[in-house]
Amino acid sequence: MKTVLTIAGSDSCGGAGVQADLKTFSALGTYGMSVITAVTAQNTMGVFNVRELDVDIIQDQINCLFDDITIDAVKVGMVSSKEIIGVIAECLKKNNAFNIVVDPVMVSKSGYHLLRQEAGGELVKMLFPLAELVTPNLFEAEIITGDKIETMAQMEKAAVKIHELGGMKVIIKGGHLTGAAIDVVFNGTDFSYLQGRRIETKNTHGTGCTFSSAIAALLARGFSVPEAARLAKEYINGAIERSLELGHGVGPVNHFYRLYEKAGEGGKYAQ
Repeated sequence: MKTVLTIAGSDSCGGAGVQADLKTFSALGTYGMSVITAVTAQNTMGVFNVRELDVDIIQDQINCLFDDITIDAVKVGMVSSKEIIGVIAECLKKNNAFNIVVDPVMVSKSGYHLLRQEAGGELVKMLFPLAELVTPNLFEAEIITGDKIETMAQMEKAAVKIHELGGMKVIIKGGHLTGAAIDVVFNGTDFSYLQGRRIETKNTHGTGCTFSSAIAALLARGFSVPEAARLAKEYINGAIERSLELGHGVGPVNHFYRLYEKAGEGGKYAQ
């Protein structure tokens, strides 16, 4: 079985972060491992507190896994400080990590800043050049480029600018635009587009984490970036369509909907 490592923050609600990543890895037929960078207190209503882990324990988590296990892909999510970013980059280089997907998590849906402002430049400088692919949403792409993004043409322009920061492939997620949910993919030369249904639901907690983790799992299984992105888009569309009505706020997507439906239990577990 192929293996995937997530380096990200813990979500006590279970819908995003490390918990979403591990669910996604399992749902897509890979073995998931985790390095926790921070612990968050959050639920469907929002993020209420964050505690970063010390860099030495983050370093030890990464190195001990690479010392023992072959890791076929890495997803990097919430990395909140310059120090944490630096040690992750150092460890990934030291261990010759590959198939790295960086999801530049910056602000939660509820508006909580998960990446310190002074660390944004370090994220771009240290982690982007190591990545096979980065997956910012529109808001994150605006922060990275300094440009307003309201059209497909502006998404394409932003994708080129982000590619030039590290030479990696770029997917800018278009879920926050009106109309069809179309993501722009730039491989350094050509554009392609991931078409998605506009699903009317408030329960979208964990969509970004889940999408990037799905791509990492599929890269680990040997799919190319374009094919992994296409299949990940299909998977996240289904997870959103069958999202869960939990709590009083933004509920989570349903990571295991395919397994439940395959077992003939979709009606019982998917709602």
